[in-house]
Amino acid sequence: MKYFLSLGSNLGRRSQNLARALKLLEKAGIKILKASSIYKTQPVGFKNQPWFYNQVIQVETSLDPFSLLSLLKKIEGQLKRKKTFRYGPRSIDLDLLLAEKSVINTRNLKIPHPRMHQRRFVLEPLNEIAPNAFHPVKRKKIRSLLKELADDSVVLRLDGKSPLRKSHLK
Repeated sequence: MKYFLSLGSNLGRRSQNLARALKLLEKAGIKILKASSIYKTQPVGFKNQPWFYNQVIQVETSLDPFSLLSLLKKIEGQLKRKKTFRYGPRSIDLDLLLAEKSVINTRNLKIPHPRMHQRRFVLEPLNEIAPNAFHPVKRKKIRSLLKELADDSVVLRLDGKSPLRKSHLK
C-alpha cells in the first residue's frame, strides 16, 4: 500500500532528526518513493517555540495503516520524542496523512489526517511531490486544497537541504 507521511522537527538538529527518521523507516522495510524538499515553517497553535522543519514523503509498504502508525510511534520513541502538550515543541513528529483512497475513523487513527487540509506546512510539501493526490473526504486534489487554504502561516522551502539523497529512492 502507498502512503503519504508528514515529518516535522523543531528541537535539536532538525535536519538530522528528519534524516534519522528516514533511515529508520528504510531500516524497517519502508520503501521511500518520493520526498519533498524541507520547509522551514512557522509554528501553528502554540507560537512561542522554535520554527519547524517539515517534509512530506510518499512510501510503499505491506503494512496496514494501524501497523504503520505503530511503527511511526516506535520511531518517534527511538528519536527521543517527549510528550509535552498539544502543538508543543518536539524532536520529531511523524504523521500518517493519506493511505491511498482509504478513509479510517477510529479513536487511535484517522485517515485522511483530520487537519491536513487546514495546514500550509502539510499542503505545500505534499503539493510539491503529489499535486494530483486525492483527499477522499474533501473529494479534492491537493493542489485545489492548497489554492483554497485560509492558513497564511509562513512556509519557506529550503532548497538543497533535504537529507534524502537519490540513493534513498529505490
